[in-house]
Amino acid sequence: MADCLTNLDPIELDEATEKELAAFGKAISHPARVRLLRILASGQCLGTDLVDQLDLAQSTISEHLRVLKQAGLVHAEVQHPRTCFSLKPEAMARMKELIGYIA
Repeated sequence: MADCLTNLDPIELDEATEKELAAFGKAISHPARVRLLRILASGQCLGTDLVDQLDLAQSTISEHLRVLKQAGLVHAEVQHPRTCFSLKPEAMARMKELIGYIA
């Protein structure tokens, strides 16, 4: 059994950073959203192609994309009648930075 720490050094609270990371965590808390991010990491993709890739209902994928867009991780460009989705690299970099914050 590992030894537990008995004298912890105080950890500086940074509530804004913790809330920001928690919001990203909530956005990626579903396997389908993680899968969408992995697909989009390879490049832009039309919504119809995402439906084909995930084998989920279009409405379900739309809801997952809405959550990812709301978290600022995904960008949607309407090319009527289609929508092209892509990752927001700056948001992905920020999420990676914040994950490093807790390590």
